[in-house]
Amino acid sequence: MSAVFVDSVGLLALWNASDQWHGAATKAFVNINDGRTTLLTTSFVLLESGNAASRTSFRNDACHAREQFEEAGTLIWPTETDWRQAWLAYQRGEADSAGIVDHVSFAVMRRLGISKVFTNDRHFKAAGFEPMF
Repeated sequence: MSAVFVDSVGLLALWNASDQWHGAATKAFVNINDGRTTLLTTSFVLLESGNAASRTSFRNDACHAREQFEEAGTLIWPTETDWRQAWLAYQRGEADSAGIVDHVSFAVMRRLGISKVFTNDRHFKAAGFEPMF
């Protein structure tokens, strides 16, 4: 079974029909949500997504996503090592000066050996990962 990391850019594009990437995200999600792929994310990504969705019509989608990841056991809580590695990479401006939540995601993905990510965020590609749309 393969694993795909789910990023906030992917979630927000999937939930928001007005997002410029909604069509591409929906198509990619159908392809990876096939029962043979494990979808994982971090508590940090869900916080970021929930924050972005807080004043929108898709606020409940964020709550539903949290429940689904928790129930599936695929919500990852970053370790202290992930946290420290992320801050060092952030300080150095790695991955085209990606944000700190992305750097935490990179650390978790490397630790778990995940290369594919449900996003089109260029920072993941700059960090050596494979965006799905």
